Amino acid sequence: MIALGSQALKKTEKKFVELLRDLREKIEKLEKEKANLLAEIESLKEKGEAKAHELENEVTTLRREVRALEKLLNVKEKHEMKNNQNIS
Repeated sequence: MIALGSQALKKTEKKFVELLRDLREKIEKLEKEKANLLAEIESLKEKGEAKAHELENEVTTLRREVRALEKLLNVKEKHEMKNNQNIS
């Protein structure tokens, strides 16, 4: 009877050790995946920030072009108005 109890205890202990080993492996695997995902997130953030900065520069350039064209057209319109008045 004691031998059966001892065998059952060893069997239970073996299962417990296997469970601990499996959990340890699972935790290590998940920690690696977490680290990889965090690195990927950081990389994507940096790419997003770079894209936003690039777009800000493009918008600034386009605004300057608009102002320059408005100035040019305004001057041209004034010049044309003057010419039209001189013709009349």
